[in-house]
Order: sequence, then structure tokens, then C-alpha cells
Amino acid sequence: MFAGIDVGSLTAEALVIDEGRIVGSEIISVLPNPVDSARAAMGALLARSGLDWGDLTYTVSTGYGREQIQRQGLARENLSEISCHGLGAHTLDPEVRTIIDIGGQDAKVIKLDTKGRLEDFVMNNKCAAGTGHFLEAMSRALGVGLEELGPLAMKSKKPLAMSNRCTIYVETEVIHYLQRGASREDVAGGITLAMADRVLSLVRRIGPESKIMITGGVAKNKAVKAALEKALGMKIVYPDLDPQLIGAYGAAVYAAAKGGSK
Repeated sequence: MFAGIDVGSLTAEALVIDEGRIVGSEIISVLPNPVDSARAAMGALLARSGLDWGDLTYTVSTGYGREQIQRQGLARENLSEISCHGLGAHTLDPEVRTIIDIGGQDAKVIKLDTKGRLEDFVMNNKCAAGTGHFLEAMSRALGVGLEELGPLAMKSKKPLAMSNRCTIYVETEVIHYLQRGASREDVAGGITLAMADRVLSLVRRIGPESKIMITGGVAKNKAVKAALEKALGMKIVYPDLDPQLIGAYGAAVYAAAKGGSK
């Protein structure tokens, strides 16, 4: 059995495969220390699957703290999240050439060649705009749960324009709109368009090629996906796996390739 552990800024994921089949997976909120997050996520997966750490032939870590996780003996090797998302997406759908990965703290656009090898990538990790943190802040300003934001935005008839790019200023705009009596649906629609606009700037920098797959926690927001599709004029594939697990899945696939050859 081969495993992947992906510790991000908001969640940690663990996934185990056996002969290419997913045996189990786990998603938890991160703990203060990435090593503790990795141990908790994999520990929960193993306990629920009736397995033990000793059942894992080869484990690969990715995401924030991946090197610490390896040094603490929880993984044999570490690999960048860009490579893991690329490998995970390509394994699920070999025709995918572009991956839009939107996580809690950064957004990445990855381009693969026809064989699934990394060709190019761009990322934004200097500002919360265009990331899951942006949507979290906007949800709080709107007074709804993060999981409610997408469905609310899908009901919008006239999304309201957000003129600022900074998260703090957009949050102020949201509050002002609500104070003036704007509907929460149209404010949510405007938040979604603002989010999509940030990500589109990355997509256009790399020059997207079909097929496009969306991964990361923000992929679960259907309104963001729909806004990106409309702006790009392209269909975006939703993975046949929880999009938050793609990094851990790619790490497990890499672990199988390395560990299976030893």
C-alpha cells in the first residue's frame, strides 16, 4: 500500500492506494504544527480502514511542511504540491493539459504536456485575493457559512461589482452594499466574480489549453467554477475525486511508482 500526505494552510489530507485503487482518504482541519496535522490525518485514515503505519510500503509528503514531515519519519520522500496536483490530475484524466488549483493560501495554474509532465506554472501567494482565505473573509462579512456562499451566488440575477482588489477593501465594499439594502445573493455573485477575476489573471498568463481541471478546496464552490468557465469560454472538468484530495492522490501515485519499483 502506498500513501500521500498533503498538508495545506487550512486542511490536511491523507490518502492510501493499493494496486491503483483508493483504499481510504481523510480530510481534517490543520493543527498548528504540520507534522501533527500529517500524523492526525493519516492516523484517522488508518484507524478507520483497519490499517497500521507498518502496512504502508512507501509514503510521500507534499504541501506546507512537507520536508518536516519527511524528517520526522512520516514520509520516505517529499514532492512539491505543483508536481503532485499535476500527477494526480493526469492520472485521473490523461487528457487534462491545464490545472487550476485554488487552495486556502495560494492559487496555482499548472500546464502539462501531452504525457502529463510539468510544462509551466504560475502562482499567486503574496495576497489573499484569489484564494480560499478571500472567500472565508467575504463569507464572514456576508454573515453566511463558507459552504453557503456558492449556492447563494448561483441565485444572483445582477452580481454587484467589486471595484477593489485588496481583500480588506472588498470586505468593506461588501458591508457597504449590505448597509444600502443590496441582496445577499447579488453581493455573493459579485464576490464570486471578483474571485474569478483574480484567478483569471493567472490563467491568462500561462495560456490555458484544453482540457482544464479545477482542484483544491475552492473547486467545491460551483459559482466560482461557472464564472471561470464563462470568462474563458471553456468547459472546466470537475475531478472524479474530492478536489481537495488531488495533491494527496498525486503523492500516493508517485509513492507507488517509487516504492513499487524497489
